Amino acid sequence: MTASTLEVALTYEHDKIRELAAPAHQPDAALPHRRHETDWFYAITAQHLTAAEDVLLPYVRRLPDGRKLVATYVANAKQLERSLRFLKARQYGDSRVLHLRPGDVWQVVDRLLDEHERLEADYGRMLGESMAGGDVGALTERLLSAQEVAPTRSHPFSPHTGMAGRMAHRAWRVADNVWDSAEGRVVPTTYHVHPKRDSVLSHYLRGAQVPRSS
Repeated sequence: MTASTLEVALTYEHDKIRELAAPAHQPDAALPHRRHETDWFYAITAQHLTAAEDVLLPYVRRLPDGRKLVATYVANAKQLERSLRFLKARQYGDSRVLHLRPGDVWQVVDRLLDEHERLEADYGRMLGESMAGGDVGALTERLLSAQEVAPTRSHPFSPHTGMAGRMAHRAWRVADNVWDSAEGRVVPTTYHVHPKRDSVLSHYLRGAQVPRSS
């Protein structure tokens, strides 16, 4: 069997998020000159979650048991977003979360990331099997493009899906940009792979299929 362009892109994004998470796990990641590493991981993960909610979930909802699949995804996303906020607050010395140990917070974040990756792998496979190749390619491009203009912070208590979710995401994008600018916080956009700029992934996004591991 072959993996769809969507599955390839999702795997790529998951790998990049894990790559950003690695230095943020280190004991000295809370030092002032290292905090940007956690900021980058946090920002890219938040953008990925929002883009998936806006672009992928409307198609997932059309699958058999789609409403249940969407509810499961959103439940995981909300928990992950809350944990990301705890991670950032703990690292910056927020007195409300100083009772939390960084290792314990990371344990929860890693568990939720594992679950998130499994869900997206399953949903990507189901969408790839139910849609024509060209449609899957177009959906993949929309997902990757949406990540580049998504909010850079997690907002677990805002609407996540539907029209209300999309409107909230647009509003938070503007607000997040203001706060990022005020804090001098730079999001590493090189981790957002766009099909027109990345020669490796663009090969798959133009319709090529890759062998699925057995």
